[in-house]
Amino acid sequence: MLFTPEDPNSTAPAPAASCRPWARETVDDAGWRAAIEEIAGRKADLLSLWSDGAHVFMAIVGRATPKIRLVSLDCPQGHFPSVGVRHPPALRQERTIADLYGLTPEGSPDTRRWLDHGRWGLRHPDGEAAQIETASDAYQFSPAEGAPLHQIPVGPVHAGIIEPGHFRFSCNGEVVVRLEERLGFVHKGVDSLMAGAPLDKAAKLAARVSGDSTVAYSFAFARAVEAAYGVEPPPRAVWLRALMAEIERLANHFGDIGAICNDAAFALMLAQCGLVREKLLRAAAACFGHRLMMDRITPGGVAVDLSEEGVTTLRSLLERIAVMTPRLVALYGDTTSLQDRTVGTGVLSAELASQYACGGFVGRASGRRFDARATIGYAPYDALSFELGESTGGDVDARVWVRFDEVRASVEIIEQILDRLPHGPIQADLGAAPGGAEGAALVEGFRGDIFVWLRLAADGRIERAHLRDPSWFQWPLLEAAIKGNIVADFPLCNKSFNCSYSGHDL
Repeated sequence: MLFTPEDPNSTAPAPAASCRPWARETVDDAGWRAAIEEIAGRKADLLSLWSDGAHVFMAIVGRATPKIRLVSLDCPQGHFPSVGVRHPPALRQERTIADLYGLTPEGSPDTRRWLDHGRWGLRHPDGEAAQIETASDAYQFSPAEGAPLHQIPVGPVHAGIIEPGHFRFSCNGEVVVRLEERLGFVHKGVDSLMAGAPLDKAAKLAARVSGDSTVAYSFAFARAVEAAYGVEPPPRAVWLRALMAEIERLANHFGDIGAICNDAAFALMLAQCGLVREKLLRAAAACFGHRLMMDRITPGGVAVDLSEEGVTTLRSLLERIAVMTPRLVALYGDTTSLQDRTVGTGVLSAELASQYACGGFVGRASGRRFDARATIGYAPYDALSFELGESTGGDVDARVWVRFDEVRASVEIIEQILDRLPHGPIQADLGAAPGGAEGAALVEGFRGDIFVWLRLAADGRIERAHLRDPSWFQWPLLEAAIKGNIVADFPLCNKSFNCSYSGHDL
């Protein structure tokens, strides 16, 4: 699907950066329930659900008109109508609200802890040791019922150098009948750390929510701050932000394509993709002073400019990628033993991808045509043309091919940016802090759309903030995708999703 600013049939392009692509409204119980029915009736998608301790908030985006609405409800009695009872994708975020703030989702079908592993004492204000989770008060996984079934627990500590997560497989022989996840092991208290933080500290914290998406998180956080301040970053900074975002996207996609193939015992692809990824990281370090470009996007602009030598470096790199990509495509597509492992494995249905508003390559490989760069839109993507990868296959193979499509699109975008990069300053003065002002932004990371909301205090510090990783709505779908596959295919399915533990366990 080709996205061009002038094409009337393309996904709705971005408004100008000065436009506010979201609306804020405070509702009563009836209005909250109406918003729930809008989501449950598939007229809108849930972007996120969160709390500041006194209120609950929903961010939703209309399907007919891609406008973001922020809906809030006061919770003076410590409870709110459950969203998850009508819309299951909200269940984990409701459980998180209960863990973090003690607010109860009334009518929720699942009230188990999520981030809280029974060590916080929040749900038991006396905090007595007797309330700490013990073997008799352990997390209740769904039981394996039926004589042929058995359970296989995996994690939270894994053999590889990865983050912790527990996976409970219910199997009939080698076939997975059900997978249930338990996450939250790398909870960092981001909500609390953000509250009261000055902008510079908060921006650095945002950049570290998920280390492989540091540019995307910084981008989203900066846009949310600028929306609250009503400030436009300079045009050159806007284009440099997109340049960094596309370099980050390329590096992650090449790395993951290789890792997926490695999980199918095809190490050659891992080696070749790893070489390209390393070239990208070294180019990022040469151009922006950091391999992951961490802290290079700041509220008001960017922290470092791109030199002419940097432009030359990137153009040379694009030439190498243009040569390597067709070879990698042929190597992947022509290796029948690899196709035997990826085709038809880990199928995610279009129905579930739509219900969960699944973003990124996972959603687009299952027919959901959503890309925040185009569907919601933001500068400079409203001035660029690029091809959006899409498929309806929904399997591991489809997710790989969509990634290859995204590689091509990112190369096209980078070429356009280098050809049209405007001159001028790279940082704008934010000015006086508008105390109580709110800002929100949706930015496309390599996994999908990243949502950031924040509210400023009178002194310019962050009063409250919420950052939502696309993995929130992808982790539950991995449970569905593995069903009916053999246990040995789980690493392949898992890597084809590549959900973030850290980005989820806020």
